[in-house]
Amino acid sequence: MADETTVAEAPKKSNKMLMIIIALALVVVGGGGAGAFFMLKGNSADAAEEKPVKGIVTAAENTITVNLAEGHYLKLGFAIQQTEESGDHAIDLNEAYQMVIDQYTGRTVAELSTAEGRAKIKEDLVAKLVETYTHDDVKQVMDIYYTSFVTQ
Repeated sequence: MADETTVAEAPKKSNKMLMIIIALALVVVGGGGAGAFFMLKGNSADAAEEKPVKGIVTAAENTITVNLAEGHYLKLGFAIQQTEESGDHAIDLNEAYQMVIDQYTGRTVAELSTAEGRAKIKEDLVAKLVETYTHDDVKQVMDIYYTSFVTQ
């Protein structure tokens, strides 16, 4: 009987303190797990799509004039930022000239007068240039720079 009285007389532990400890442990473990997940996810995304290293810049020799909508026109000069992987030789810009003409022909002056409009058109053009100038999984182009951009 002595055992029964000892057990009965022992003070009860607080459930509140136990719940706090469990909640704290879950927050620490969950936060660490989430942090590790996002850090590893970011690293794998960076590894899968590494940004190319800048190589030489090939400038277009001539500016081009493109017909815009409503009788307006755009006079445009550009240079192509090549990747380091493309080597030290300048790429042939004939396809780039054609893509620039196709990208801007028929656009309105209103589209080209805002930074957002120009950025969107440029983003689409760069994507087309990268695709066109990728040979044997080697990206030769990474950006286009406008050396002149005049609308009238």
